Amino acid sequence: MQEERAYWLAWSQISGVGPVLLKRIQKYYGNLGEAWKTPAENLAAIEGFGTKLIAKVKQTKKSIAPAQLLTEYSQKNPHFWTPADSEYPRLLLEIPSPPPVLHYRGAVKNEENRGIAPLIGIVGTRKPTEYGCRWTKKITKILTQHGFGIVSGLAAGIDAVSHRACLEANGRTIAVLGTGTDVVYPYSNRKLYEQINNCGLILSEYPAATKPDRGNFPARNRIIAGLCRAILVMEAPTKSGALITARFANDFGRDVYVLPGSLDNQQSLGCLELLNRGANLITSPTDLLTMLDAIPQLEPISSSLTAEIPDLQPELAEVLRVITSSSIPLDLIVQETQLHSTTVAERLLQLELLGLVSQLPGMRYQRC
Repeated sequence: MQEERAYWLAWSQISGVGPVLLKRIQKYYGNLGEAWKTPAENLAAIEGFGTKLIAKVKQTKKSIAPAQLLTEYSQKNPHFWTPADSEYPRLLLEIPSPPPVLHYRGAVKNEENRGIAPLIGIVGTRKPTEYGCRWTKKITKILTQHGFGIVSGLAAGIDAVSHRACLEANGRTIAVLGTGTDVVYPYSNRKLYEQINNCGLILSEYPAATKPDRGNFPARNRIIAGLCRAILVMEAPTKSGALITARFANDFGRDVYVLPGSLDNQQSLGCLELLNRGANLITSPTDLLTMLDAIPQLEPISSSLTAEIPDLQPELAEVLRVITSSSIPLDLIVQETQLHSTTVAERLLQLELLGLVSQLPGMRYQRC
C-alpha cells in the first residue's frame, strides 16, 4: 500500500500526465508501480500517449525516486490520500479523472469516504440576489436536518451561504478548494474556513501553499461533482463555474437540480439554460427531498459472505466479501482487498465459474 501510493505521487509529478491518463495507466497495468517499472515506450499502447509525452515521461522518471519523494512530500503535506489508500473517497474512484493526490484538513468521516453518508453539492454565483441567498439557506438547512452533508467550494456568494447555513444547522460541510488546503481564498471567508476546519473537512488536489490560479477552479469543480450524489445549482449566470460543476455532474451520472429564477434576473439565466437541457426543477423542499430519497443508496462494501457460504475457500471469500448486489469497479475491489490486480482477476474468474459473481461492461462486478 505504502509503495503504491508513492507511485501515484510520483506519476502525478510528470507534466502532461493528468488524472485521466493516470486512470488509463492504472487500468492497463493494474497498478502504477508496475507501470513505473516498465519501459516508457510501452505507454504507446495507451490512448493519449504520443511520442513527445513518452519522451517526457522517460526523462522525468530519471529524476524521481518514488519512495524518497513520498518521504519528502509528506513533510510539507502530512495529510493526503491517493487511490491506493482505503480511505480514498469511494465515489471519486468512479469518475474518469480521480485526483491522484487528494489533500485534506479537518475531521475525516469514514462513512462519507465509503459513500454511505450522502453528500449533496450546492453551488452558484458569487453575486447572488436576496432570493438566491434566501432559498439557499432554506434548502441547505432542510437537507442538513435530513442527514445530508453539504459540499461546496468556499467561494464568495452561494458557496459561502450554503456552508454557513449548514454549520448554523449543526450539519456537516465539506469545502473543496482550488488552492492548497492551508490557503484561504477569498480571504474574506477566513472565519468560515476556520469553522469548517474545526468541525468539517477541507479538500484539495493541490499541495500546501498553492496560491489561487485561474485554471485550478474548473478542475476543482469536478471533485465537487464527483464526491456528491447530486448537485444543486441555486443561481448562476450563463458564464458561471456552477455550470461547469453541473456539466461534470452530468458526465459522472449525478443528478442535477436547479432553483428556477426570473428571465429578468441575469443571475438566473444559467439555471434556466440547465433546465432547458433537462435538469431537474426544484419546486419545493418537500419535492426535492422526495427526489433525492429516490436516488439508489450505495451498499456497504464490508459485508461478509463467509457465514452464508461456509465451504468457500478463504482466499475467494476475501474477494467476494467486498462485492455487493450493486456493481463495483475492478479498481475498487483491488483497493478494498489490498491484493494485486492479477490476483483479484484470477479469483474473480473462479467466483464467476462458481456462479457467485457476474462481470458487467466496464470491468465492473456484482454479486449473483
